[in-house]
Order: sequence, then C-alpha cells, then structure tokens
Amino acid sequence: MQIVHPRGLTPLNAEQAAEPAPARILVVDDEPLVRFAMAEALRDLGVSVVEATTADEAWSYLQTGAPIDLVFTDHLMPGSMTGVQLATRIKQHYPLIKIIIASGYMNVPERPAPVLSKPYNLFRTAADLAAMALKNRQKE
Repeated sequence: MQIVHPRGLTPLNAEQAAEPAPARILVVDDEPLVRFAMAEALRDLGVSVVEATTADEAWSYLQTGAPIDLVFTDHLMPGSMTGVQLATRIKQHYPLIKIIIASGYMNVPERPAPVLSKPYNLFRTAADLAAMALKNRQKE
C-alpha cells in the first residue's frame, strides 16, 4: 500500500507512514566538545537534535515555533541567561517542553527543572534523555 505525502511529492509506504517521528531535543552548552558528544550520542539513538551555544540562542530557536520535546541545558554559559533562567522562561512560555539542567556546581535555591550533576555518564544520559523526550511527546 502506498500513501502519498501530504504535499503530494513523495510516495510513502504504509510502514514508513506508521513510524513515529523521532524525539526532538535541543542541546544547549557553550563547550563545543561536550555539546557535540551529547548531540552525537543522541543522534546515534535516532533523536533529532538541534544544538545551541548559549541560552539566548536556544531561546531564539524556541521562539521560531520549531517543535522540541526536551531541552538539555548547561547552567553556566556566556550570554544574558543561565540555564536556570532559560528553564524558567521555557516553563512560562512553553510548559509542555521537558527541561533538564546539567551543572557541575549550582548554588541556586529555586530550580525550575531537574538538575543532573556533572560529570555524568554520556551514553546512559543520552538514552535517558531520548526516553524522556519520547514519553513527553506521548503527553501531547
């Protein structure tokens, strides 16, 4: 059985049409090697990943309306916002997006999202994030 793509361009078979879209995760970290390693580990799991180097860049991306299931952000980064400030904004404007903050040290009493202590196991964390993003999508 063939199904025609909604735009009428690409024919899809029934198996392709039934496959759920990949989880969508925004990875925010100013350290290129850390961000790249997590992004690649997530991509290896079939996750659609967008990378941002600052909370400001991540916020700009979210404001485009692009679909995101989960934001994984570092806490301390250059720019006008920390990871906690980004998480607070996301919770106010996009309450359906799941947020995880990663930090080696965070002296902030109010935490708008769960905090993952650094260092963390890259592959276990990537698998957990992918699972959380898919679970969060099911709530939509």
